[in-house]
Amino acid sequence: MRNEVRTYTWKDGKSLTVGEKTLVMGVLNYTPDSFSDGGTWNTVDAALRHMEQMVQEGAHIIDIGAESSRPGFTPISADEEISRLEQILPRLIDACPVPVSVDTYKAKTADYAMTAGAHIMNDIWGLQYEHEPGQMAAVAAKHGVPVVVMHNQNGTEYTDILEDMKKFFIRSASIAEAAGMAQEQIITDPGIGFGKTFEQNVYVLQHLQELTNLPYPLLLGTSRKGFIGKILDLPVTERMEGTGATCVAGVLAGCAIVRVHDVRPIARMCQMADALRC
Repeated sequence: MRNEVRTYTWKDGKSLTVGEKTLVMGVLNYTPDSFSDGGTWNTVDAALRHMEQMVQEGAHIIDIGAESSRPGFTPISADEEISRLEQILPRLIDACPVPVSVDTYKAKTADYAMTAGAHIMNDIWGLQYEHEPGQMAAVAAKHGVPVVVMHNQNGTEYTDILEDMKKFFIRSASIAEAAGMAQEQIITDPGIGFGKTFEQNVYVLQHLQELTNLPYPLLLGTSRKGFIGKILDLPVTERMEGTGATCVAGVLAGCAIVRVHDVRPIARMCQMADALRC
């Protein structure tokens, strides 16, 4: 099922309606080491051009990240992350006609980004980053912005993976409430490729409806990920069709947002899936 319609509005006049149709979040990696396109958009002019292209192709949100979260990534400090974002974020926010999401799990970075005028926080640790307990939720409460709360954990041991994921989201919601966030600020993400084996990733995708039945919109991020490469035996540069298949499956299971690199073809697939969805 798809949850009730939500409309977010920001003081700069931008708005976003979640739940009426599938929204496409376009990935803008402002990093030298992304697993899929590391360094390709790592200059201001190239990044801005890519943003413009993705919006023209149908992106409803642009998600910028200044630190790679690929498997085996080398963490950087919040100060270094901010120094990268300072090069691009103010110009991106000014030039981008759709809301801008910032992909970070560090509270200092998130606070900088939201103060600079970004619209959405995208947290791969789902408000539960162990080195900064409660801090991301406090930033979200301060700025009143939506937050993508992604499921993640160290290791791949579960009692029951779907029930454990639900408990994770319940804990994130409790952290959010304690910080003064509204529950309407929460968007969940199953965290495909994070803290999960190949088999677990596939199993979660096969049972997404258990997560879309929760009272939060669900964002699905499968774009070009390793499990697709393993199934199709294809390199990262040739995984668009596999990504599209997972996005269509997600739409039919009730996902509200898909996060992708290849905007134009997948936006079309999602539009078609919306038309077919009961």
